[in-house]
Amino acid sequence: MAAVPDTSASAGAWYSDPGIDSDVVLSTRIRLARNLANFPFPENFKGDDCDRVQILVFDAFSHFTDPDSFQAVEVHNLDENGLKILTERGVVGMPTGTGIIMRSDGRAACNVNCIDHVRIASFVTGLDCDSAYTVCRSIDDEMQQYVQFAASYEFGFLTAGIADAGSGMKISLRVHLPSASYTGRIEELSRFLLSKGLSMTTCFGSGGLFGLSLGAYYQISTVSSFTGSEMDQLAAVTAAGKYIIETERKIRGECAENKPTALHDIVYRAFALAKYSRLITFREAVETLSAVKWGCDLKYITGIDDSSLCALLYRVQDGHLNFLLRNGTFTFEKDIEADPGQRTNRLRALILQEAFEKGDL
Repeated sequence: MAAVPDTSASAGAWYSDPGIDSDVVLSTRIRLARNLANFPFPENFKGDDCDRVQILVFDAFSHFTDPDSFQAVEVHNLDENGLKILTERGVVGMPTGTGIIMRSDGRAACNVNCIDHVRIASFVTGLDCDSAYTVCRSIDDEMQQYVQFAASYEFGFLTAGIADAGSGMKISLRVHLPSASYTGRIEELSRFLLSKGLSMTTCFGSGGLFGLSLGAYYQISTVSSFTGSEMDQLAAVTAAGKYIIETERKIRGECAENKPTALHDIVYRAFALAKYSRLITFREAVETLSAVKWGCDLKYITGIDDSSLCALLYRVQDGHLNFLLRNGTFTFEKDIEADPGQRTNRLRALILQEAFEKGDL
């Protein structure tokens, strides 16, 4: 089969960057919900409301200080796989809305006419709420020079969902908690987060080795935007994130001390699967990446860094693989060349093998 093109750090994706405390917190995402004054919320649009809102938002970005660093696209002009890639990267959700404005470096995006008129989002690796907020706030400030957002002194920014009113801000952390999951401590952490006004959900579904969440990847998010100022919310999530980091590291150390044989078995099996499998499904890839990352953080595996493992979570998803298959030249084994699903699983296996070449047990 042809060599796999390098789509990791050279691609310049934000998720390839090194991050603060990225052994536990893979990434931070901040989203600001805004609505234009004098228009109904998207679900109540009438006539040409939808088009008028999109025109106003697109026009605002065209007047930014550096307009060439943003690209606006109407959702109906995206093909199915392009939309899938943006969904995998967390840029769009459901409903998809009618327009998307992306910053050229991929670290910020604005969705138009989804649940709210405008949803500004920024992405950074590691635990770094301040940096993510700075990006969102700069876009928000520039937009307010050209459009008027709906707000009141009593409720703050007015949004389609009551939980988003106030600051309009939602903060999310993607975390990796294999030690807490393995030892059954996740419920304890979930209760702690709930007491702080935060929720914990799975990132890739449930099942697998850790049962509760595939790969022990979780998303921690604020529940309401109406509690305190933006600074209060940022400080609360940062403090909770640091507690989660300290707890996972402490449990990791206890596991390494008390159950080294079982942990070595889990890590070595995953490393062997990645190195020698011919076909790997996405669920298997998530489990494998989780165990290998755990092994790296336990110092059982050397030569692979956290930023590469974070990037692989995106690189092995179907949309990204389909893009490579469309734009690359590959020669597959005869028994799978006519099967799209098997070709995807084969390419996924090759990408993992390439990524782990420098890994050493």
